[in-house]
Amino acid sequence: MKQSPAPAGSSKTRKAKPKGLKAWLHRIGVRQVRMFCGLVLFTYLLSHFLNHALGNISPEALHAGVLWHLEIWQFLPVAILFYGSVTVHAGLGLWALYQRRQFRWKTLEPLQLLLGLSVPLLIYSHVIVMRLGNALYDQDRLYPQVLYNYFVLAPSYRAWLMVAVMLIAWTHGCIGLYAWLRIKPAFRRAMPWLLATAVLIPTLALLGFYQGGRDVAREAASPQWQADNLAPANLGTPEQQETLDAIGNDFLVFYLGLIALALIARAVRALLERRVGMVRLTYDGERSIRVPKGLTVLEATQRHNIPHASACGGRARCSTCRIRVLGDPATLPPPSPREAFVLASIGTGDDPSIRLACQLRPDRDLSFVPVFQPRNVSLARKAVRAARVGEERYLVSMFVDMRGSTKLAESRLPFDTVFIVNRFLGAVSRSVIACGGQPNQFVGDGMLALFGLTETPRDACRNAIRAVSAIAAAIDELNSFIAHDLPEPIRFGIGLHGGEVVLGEIGYRDNMVFTALGDSVNVASRLQDMTKTLGCETLLSDELRATAGLSEQALTTLELEIRGRIEPMLVCVVEHSADLASTLNDSELTLA
Repeated sequence: MKQSPAPAGSSKTRKAKPKGLKAWLHRIGVRQVRMFCGLVLFTYLLSHFLNHALGNISPEALHAGVLWHLEIWQFLPVAILFYGSVTVHAGLGLWALYQRRQFRWKTLEPLQLLLGLSVPLLIYSHVIVMRLGNALYDQDRLYPQVLYNYFVLAPSYRAWLMVAVMLIAWTHGCIGLYAWLRIKPAFRRAMPWLLATAVLIPTLALLGFYQGGRDVAREAASPQWQADNLAPANLGTPEQQETLDAIGNDFLVFYLGLIALALIARAVRALLERRVGMVRLTYDGERSIRVPKGLTVLEATQRHNIPHASACGGRARCSTCRIRVLGDPATLPPPSPREAFVLASIGTGDDPSIRLACQLRPDRDLSFVPVFQPRNVSLARKAVRAARVGEERYLVSMFVDMRGSTKLAESRLPFDTVFIVNRFLGAVSRSVIACGGQPNQFVGDGMLALFGLTETPRDACRNAIRAVSAIAAAIDELNSFIAHDLPEPIRFGIGLHGGEVVLGEIGYRDNMVFTALGDSVNVASRLQDMTKTLGCETLLSDELRATAGLSEQALTTLELEIRGRIEPMLVCVVEHSADLASTLNDSELTLA
């Protein structure tokens, strides 16, 4: 679908890509600020948990650790950073509650927000007593006083409440770290170690908290210990405690009021948006929906259960949700600095018709086409096991490889590369299935497909040749659709060979894969590799051509040395795979 030309006189284009400090500032959005503040708070939580874990050693180690902890976090620049991060992070959490119009309930985002908003409700009394008690009245409350309160003085539920808030705060932080790190290249390798750390640290902290409480409960019967640790200088006077309790009650009312205000603001906004008007979004020229003004395109599609690619969950950290606007893009709201940065990073910053669906909030009717369309049809994940595992039978093996994916990855965001490769593999898989084959294995940007699981050898060979032509047509269609986003069209190489193979499941324990093993599979792989050096799209063995019933004059043949085989092999060279369809048709006319 071609882009409509901009009207005359409409020369609205995006500004040149900023450089230096300005470019760095353009990368920063609300989510980046919230993430930075969250990292500061998680660092504090980590140091606090490690301090708790020292309780497993001795009360002395616990006391020494808290002195170091206070030395670091009460250092004035660090304290300003910490309390500033607390205020900003909490404020942005309330803003997210108001601003987010559509939550994906199957993701971790609503859970993260709920846990984050609950932490102040569970911890406010502890913070007020500890920090304001010291700041206002110079109370010297450390581990002995805190643990005495939880394990001796207060009801038992108070200790369980502290355990709950520790786990809630840690889980909230781990979800945030996961959302940040999961798109990093090294995350998969580091994930087992990170998971072990995420489980081990709170476990040690809770054990240290419990062990420290047991030590305090045992020593609390001593009059000398009480005189040293429960004096008014440590716990304050009843009047001071009343003042702190009053401050805590005021904070509770204030915080609950902010949450209620955010919810009321959401309801008022929804009413106003319906009064202001609705906009019509036409999705891919097929489906139209009406939504209130103010929603992003991605939120609108999610609200109406329309599949839309979004690898990062709408956080403007990738460009997989981007759309091509049909019509005059000059009528759209300008992109935010974060959106402009992401679009510029993939080379579309100068094209105003390309926008991010997670950032664009249209204020008038809009028609668009997603650059990356998710597929609703779920392809069969298991090959047809018509034959028994371990049985020998004739199969045609087809290896298909995408050319230039490494070069493509060098100039694009990782998510974009993955989606383009998935679109390629999806186009190839649909063509294979339509022609009676089965996608069997995916390795990087390549695929092994099998033909003949339920067919005769002749039909398997003819269906495989038919699939080659269908793949060429599908890749041409894909190239025309995403031509704007690629420096050059997607190219491919195909190797085809048939022969006796052994069907079996290979792998280890739960990671078993049904596949075919045999010399013909290896030859097909070698033929696919040789398409690169010969500069053609497809190489198929002459033996397969003969089995398919094609005449000797139908295709150009060469005798080639195949790695791993002693004798040279006669192969058919196909420069343009789409030509194989006419070859098959000619053979059918001849047979008729």
